[in-house]
Amino acid sequence: QVQLTESGGGLAQAGGSLRLSCAASGRIFSGLNMGWFRQAPGKEREFVARITWNNGATLHTDSVKGRFTISRDSAKNTVYLQMNSLKPEDTAVYYCTATRSFINLQSSGAWDYWGQGTQVTVSS
Repeated sequence: QVQLTESGGGLAQAGGSLRLSCAASGRIFSGLNMGWFRQAPGKEREFVARITWNNGATLHTDSVKGRFTISRDSAKNTVYLQMNSLKPEDTAVYYCTATRSFINLQSSGAWDYWGQGTQVTVSS
């Protein structure tokens, strides 16, 4: 079993920055692909970014490309989401995820483990 604990959410102004962190515990961190999803009120949970365990390959959804960056520190069993140039439409609960699968990682169904979520609110 893998436990994921997010931190770093909060309130930011449009154009500002926040960095989310997700600490993994339990089973070994290596071999786990890590990702971030978000869910705004009244909307479905959507893919934000992912990073693979074997070569660190990243993928970001189009709406955050050039503004958000996912990264990982395997020594600390931690994955990060650096969010710059925030927009009000980035307001959502952000969830950290983990899976050993490589299939269809933009789908929430591909991910086995989820954190409790952290709220990000961006004011205009």
